[in-house]
Amino acid sequence: MKKYVPIEDGDYYLTPEGYRCFTEQYHLKRGYCCESGCRHCPYGFDKNTLKKK
Repeated sequence: MKKYVPIEDGDYYLTPEGYRCFTEQYHLKRGYCCESGCRHCPYGFDKNTLKKK
């Protein structure tokens, strides 16, 4: 079961289009890679090759 991670200051920012973009800080707190090709993925997942670096 995935754990609930509360969102705090610095965990995300709003893009110019109005989307919430999670930062590396949030991904590290969450503790796993979702393999969605996140912009700030600290786990090295490459959406094009579908592999972690």
